[in-house]
Amino acid sequence: MRLLLDTATFIWALQSPERLSARALNALQDDDAVRELSALSISEIAIKNSKGKLDVRREDILAGIADLRLQVLPWNARHAFRLFDLPLHHADPFDRQILAQALAENIPVVSSDAKFQVYAGVDVIW
Repeated sequence: MRLLLDTATFIWALQSPERLSARALNALQDDDAVRELSALSISEIAIKNSKGKLDVRREDILAGIADLRLQVLPWNARHAFRLFDLPLHHADPFDRQILAQALAENIPVVSSDAKFQVYAGVDVIW
């Protein structure tokens, strides 16, 4: 099973795994799971880090990707075109793009964000 971590889930898995739900933690620890992180999450972290809203360094991200055995999911045109059909239930542009990726790739998202569950077709693990 493929899993797409949202940005907050990735940060919590790195810095405070106790914040993860038991279901999310079990999914991330499943040896058969293909765990993925959107390249957009890396961009989001870098932007928020430069604005002082986060304290997550490049080295933290690289170590987290290795430790969690994540694959980085690139953003592509198919994902971007999926945004045209996405209702505006969520105002955060990074979250909307992660939702579009999940829908385009047909993969569940590991997220505590309740707004993700409002989107038809999105399987949310939390």
